[in-house]
Amino acid sequence: MREVRISRLKLRVSWIDFWNWHKAANWIRTTRGGLNFLAVLVGAGAGLGAIIFRWLIVHATEVFSGTKDYSAAGHIPNHHFPWLGIYFVILAPAIGGLIYGPLVHRFAPEARGHGVPEVMYAISHKGGRIPAKVAAVKSLASAICIGSGGSVGREGPIVQIGSAIGSSLGQRFKVSENRLRTLVACGAAGGIAATFNAPIAGVFFSLELLLGEFATEGFATVVIASVTASVIGRAAFRNVPFISLPSFSINHPVQYLFYIVLGVLAALVGIMFTRVLYWIEDLCDRIWRGPEWARPAVGGLFLGLILLVLPEMYGVGYPVLQGGLEGKYALGFLIVLLIGKMVATSFTIGIGGSGGVFAPSLFIGAMFGAAFGTVLHMITPFYSGALGPYALVGMGAVFAGAARAPMTAIVILFELTGDYTIILPLMLAIAVATIASRVFMNDTIYTLKLRRRGVDVSKKSNIERLNSQTVESIMLHQPAAIEWNLKLIAAADRIFAQGGEVRPVTKDGAVIGIVSAYALSRAISRDEDLDSLIVENIIEQPPAIFTMTSIAAAIGALGGNEISAAPVLDSDENVVGWIDQVSLLNAVSLSVSR
Repeated sequence: MREVRISRLKLRVSWIDFWNWHKAANWIRTTRGGLNFLAVLVGAGAGLGAIIFRWLIVHATEVFSGTKDYSAAGHIPNHHFPWLGIYFVILAPAIGGLIYGPLVHRFAPEARGHGVPEVMYAISHKGGRIPAKVAAVKSLASAICIGSGGSVGREGPIVQIGSAIGSSLGQRFKVSENRLRTLVACGAAGGIAATFNAPIAGVFFSLELLLGEFATEGFATVVIASVTASVIGRAAFRNVPFISLPSFSINHPVQYLFYIVLGVLAALVGIMFTRVLYWIEDLCDRIWRGPEWARPAVGGLFLGLILLVLPEMYGVGYPVLQGGLEGKYALGFLIVLLIGKMVATSFTIGIGGSGGVFAPSLFIGAMFGAAFGTVLHMITPFYSGALGPYALVGMGAVFAGAARAPMTAIVILFELTGDYTIILPLMLAIAVATIASRVFMNDTIYTLKLRRRGVDVSKKSNIERLNSQTVESIMLHQPAAIEWNLKLIAAADRIFAQGGEVRPVTKDGAVIGIVSAYALSRAISRDEDLDSLIVENIIEQPPAIFTMTSIAAAIGALGGNEISAAPVLDSDENVVGWIDQVSLLNAVSLSVSR
């Protein structure tokens, strides 16, 4: 008997645990508080992912080049292989490609390239679903690619890594597609925030480039993830500006005209970078005839020749970028660095490398801005002012010209420098660059990759819009209820007097079903003893529609039966609103007219 009681107690405890877990999971899955809780987890995961990713890059760079950053050292032997002299740099990208090429080809082909377009595609066409393995494969592949000399950035990989973390967690809790997209954006924002110590820029990057909207709920949730990741990132990397600049000021109003010209020219440079990137990628596609897994290794030999001539192209190249901001390079060398980065980055992506194009666009912008400032100083030294601001503004303007994300460009450059005095010329040049980019190019550096595949992420289909919008946004107030014990004639009189075809039925204040005018008329017409019938005898059970149910799903639920309206439930299954076919048709009409 004692054993039986113990087994029954264990069974009861297990059922209690299961019920508590089910209730907690339902709260996480359906409430705003639950979504914010997931945002904290995603932000923490993205922050830790950024730390691990940067650690991998540092150690991969040290192994392949013998230094922490070969772009700053340049033309020195790798102390691990001194007998190769400076020519080790030809073999480093090939050996790296021999490692990450098969890794990407075998386990996660979507980890190839610069990452952000893949996240955009997942959000717009796959409901935010990204395989969990992408985070691990992208981390390793990009770290090896950058560490072995790939001339790409780390923002694309960390966006894809953070997004994969957010998607995996959302899928684990089986959240709606709308929430899953938000969690993907949370992961991207967290990755940017932790990597660049730029929490505000992380938010704008996700909302402006990935989600393409600034909805209140999504904004708040992405902010929570970005702040969480930034706190973790600052604990590891310290709270310091990513780029340091000497102090400066605008000495004469005419300088604002120079920044307008800089914005227009920077847009053209950003467009040129985009064209060169995909032209070289197409060229590599036409030339290569071998297996895809071997492409990075063979192409790495040619990339190594570029690095042998111009070691400043090795890896991300932030020390070289800093040198451009400080005016260390002559005009001719600035142009060489600008063109060299375009070619080296494009070739790294073209041979199947894994890395981002955001940092290269900043690099190109810094060199262009510094060259622009140098020319101005030659022409009009009295009015031109300091060189550094032109280089910094050039960074944001070229990125805006390539990506057409003005808010992201403004905020991230401000956060990277921590200098407010740059904000006015920065805003002016970036706004001009964005306008000019729209005039000269339809796509951006990110969307062009998808359009070449026949995918247009700028437009959503009607069903995608209805899938991304929840019932909560269009639900009505619950109409006056009818008591369960009301006689049918009295119920019919009430519905006729109040208007409408369907009413909720309540018992002791709780909704127990619905009654429709059709059901009432049918019951009244076929029964003679109406005094014995009450509303409870003919009530119907509507489909379960929750606040977070998508409009598309609600249309399917109500369209699949004769019920034309239903109460809307919250996560605790309390009635909080009402939905009917008229309001759903209005939502469809608005979606089609957009």
